[in-house]
Amino acid sequence: MKRKYAIVGVGGIGGYYGGRLAQSGQDVHFLCRSDYQYIKEHGLKVESVKGDFHLTQVNAYNDAKQMPPCDVILVCTKTLSNYQLKDILPPILHPDSLVILVQNGLGLEQALEKDLPDIKIAGATAFICSFKVRQGYIRHAEYGELSLSPYHACVADSLKQVALDLQQAGIPTQYVDDLNYLRWKKLVWNIPYNGLTVLMNASTDKLTFDADSRPLLRDLMREVIEAAAACGATIPFDFIDKMIASTEKMTPYSPSMKLDYEASRPMEIDTMYTCPIQTARAAGYEMKKTAVLEQQLRFKEKHRL
Repeated sequence: MKRKYAIVGVGGIGGYYGGRLAQSGQDVHFLCRSDYQYIKEHGLKVESVKGDFHLTQVNAYNDAKQMPPCDVILVCTKTLSNYQLKDILPPILHPDSLVILVQNGLGLEQALEKDLPDIKIAGATAFICSFKVRQGYIRHAEYGELSLSPYHACVADSLKQVALDLQQAGIPTQYVDDLNYLRWKKLVWNIPYNGLTVLMNASTDKLTFDADSRPLLRDLMREVIEAAAACGATIPFDFIDKMIASTEKMTPYSPSMKLDYEASRPMEIDTMYTCPIQTARAAGYEMKKTAVLEQQLRFKEKHRL
């Protein structure tokens, strides 16, 4: 069965994954923001380590009400705009639609369920270096793995079919049973690297190879793993070595939070820092070093130093 896909947010993540699905022959519909007119006229170009491609004809929209109901909706926007989903999603949904939040942080699915209690929800994390260079132009520099996990148990079979579609589109995709585990696992990298690249004005390579910042990275990763354990997600401590090793091989990179800070955009502090800290605290664990990062990031955001 061929599924109809909607991509909400055509940045580095949505542009790449949605572009790959469309290139593979899937029926994909893109909800764009500022680059709607450009993509409508010129298409979507992806420069990728896995092979460049250019979609000359794109089903692009600037209003969800103009879109057809879709079977699978990949939400690839920053979490700061999630409050808009209660208005964006209903026109795209039918009774069996599956909404997958391809986003960073914790507590995302719970918040969406509160706003739209009757929809089917899953979560996803992406291990990828991909960003929008300019209107209608995505650069995929490295990696690309996508992990999917059900928030509602009833979507498991549908989600496994989506994983197959993604794999056939050339996207390494795995299905994970435990969404809580998946969310915390991604935070092991996101919490240290996103925050410290902003605070130290450094790319990933400088932080990873520096003799002073490297132990701090490891300490923060250990704290996230301990918080995850308190919240019911068991992540082995040797995962720290794997994350450091992967980042050592990575092309020097500025994560999404650093790009947002440099562009004077709001940063995803609530979902990436505040919610994990509060969730761990409720489980009896204090993320002390992460809490310091959170306070420093809020100061930086207010004063834009």
